Amino acid sequence: MAKVISIGNQSFESIREKDNFYIDKTNFIREWWDNDDTVTLITRPRRFGKTLNMSMLECFFSNKYKDRGDLFESLEIWKDEKYRKLQGTYPVIFLSFASIKGNTFELAKNQIYEKIAELYENNRFLLESDCMSDTEKAKYRSFLENPIDKDVSFALNSLSKYLSSYFGKNVIILLDEYDTPMQEAYVNGYWVELVAFTRSLFNAAFKTNPYLERAMMTGITTAEYSAVRKFAMQTSNGSAKAETMSKESIFSDLNNLVVVTTTSNQYETAFGFTEEEVFNSLDEQGLSDKKDIVKTWYDGFTFGDKKDIYNPWSIINFLKFKSLKTYWADSSSNGLINSLVQKGSPYIKTMIENLISGEKINVIVDEQIVFSELDYSEDAVWSLMLASGYLKVVSSEELNLIRESDNEYELALTNREILFMFRKMILRWFSPAKRETNEFIRALISGDIESMNAYMNKVTLKTISYFDTGNTPSDEEPERFFHGFVLGLMVDQTENYIINSNRESGYGRYDIMLEPIDKTNEKLPGIVIEFKVINPRKENSLEETVEAALKQIEEKNYNAELIKRGVKEENIHHYGFAFKGKEVLIDGR
Repeated sequence: MAKVISIGNQSFESIREKDNFYIDKTNFIREWWDNDDTVTLITRPRRFGKTLNMSMLECFFSNKYKDRGDLFESLEIWKDEKYRKLQGTYPVIFLSFASIKGNTFELAKNQIYEKIAELYENNRFLLESDCMSDTEKAKYRSFLENPIDKDVSFALNSLSKYLSSYFGKNVIILLDEYDTPMQEAYVNGYWVELVAFTRSLFNAAFKTNPYLERAMMTGITTAEYSAVRKFAMQTSNGSAKAETMSKESIFSDLNNLVVVTTTSNQYETAFGFTEEEVFNSLDEQGLSDKKDIVKTWYDGFTFGDKKDIYNPWSIINFLKFKSLKTYWADSSSNGLINSLVQKGSPYIKTMIENLISGEKINVIVDEQIVFSELDYSEDAVWSLMLASGYLKVVSSEELNLIRESDNEYELALTNREILFMFRKMILRWFSPAKRETNEFIRALISGDIESMNAYMNKVTLKTISYFDTGNTPSDEEPERFFHGFVLGLMVDQTENYIINSNRESGYGRYDIMLEPIDKTNEKLPGIVIEFKVINPRKENSLEETVEAALKQIEEKNYNAELIKRGVKEENIHHYGFAFKGKEVLIDGR
């Protein structure tokens, strides 16, 4: 009988006690312990099982779970006698920064104080022991009574000392979602203050802590900060060169830190589901016939050299609800990515359009500087998108001569779910009114050229100047913008159409092709769209440009692919989009 799937349950103890659906990740325990690293930071996209794995580590190592081997019976780790003896034998400090989301430094700092105060409260039994001096007990009580006014830099260090003295064993520290406050600090403009505060806390807890046995941190990114941004804000022209500035990081004092990113060859299968795990789960839930479509939607993540890693959040939701949806993409506002792309340069928007069209991009990625250069380096955007799971590595090449330490990666959108997310994102940018969007789609399908022109010109006036971000508009940018825009508009038509972009057909490559799923429905025509920017050397007007676009569709025989797939030639619409600055003209036949 298939096990019950509990959505959103991040407690290992609860899942095991209820015998809920669980994919065995206990080999992560063995891999971490056998590596014998003092402090490990693992970055993975959101909702990839980081919190559940940290909960599993706590249940395995913490002496609070002594004699709770039942939680691990039948799991891989329990087959090893060495590890059965290790279970429940260490004092563990476990805290999460997932809820630290203050919009000011003071609020964020106070929230961190409260988290640490909770740890002290949960270990109040120490006050009844002989492991602390009277002075230490007084400090402990004082912190509990009024934590906000105290310096917490050494709070985790001190708690480690007390627990180590009480149990006669060094402690394990687990810090989940360490970078949530860092992201909030970046968005809300108090990164400099938080970095200084966090660096001193981490230094005392993870480096100068003689009572530390091991430590594990998880997050989405490596949160570093470059002094460039601070310097640039202080200069009159607001700019500074990266190579002349020193990097400032919350980890700059931690020379004992092992950083494991999405491209590292460690812990490759510990987060996310492998294809074997997914296919076995589909069999268990009676969904064996859905393997191919599930692979298209939710596969595509690569960790280290391990490919075919599936998005666990979307998989467990699909297993439970048995329908294809953008579960993971919809589980967050994606606000930072949205903002960086929307406010980015034409170069960034062009690259996004290429990705949406199914193409790959070649960019420099430095996983050690994610937040550090977001304000002035376009390449840093790709680093963040890779770390966040929106892009996958297709191939990489270390450039040892020209750029020396930089890595150039070939990247692509991770899977269909992410493709739909970006299409929706573009749709939101260009079309605040859903009613107007529906009108444009109806006009496109019905062949109402007049309505299409009225809608598109209204959108152009509102958006082109904004999307040029204050720079001199490029004559080619409207073509890129509206190519992505039309793709975004059609995202709600995936039940009616197969949407393709920049594919070969006949004697060339069309811009957009909409293939009706139901070839017998004459109300759903096949559609071929060609975008063109006016060429002053060849054309004197938009009318001539749009005519050139339509002529290209015919001469290149773009109909060939649709006809081959069963669409009647008489039920295929051609549209040409012509651009000149903010002007757009659409015609069709």
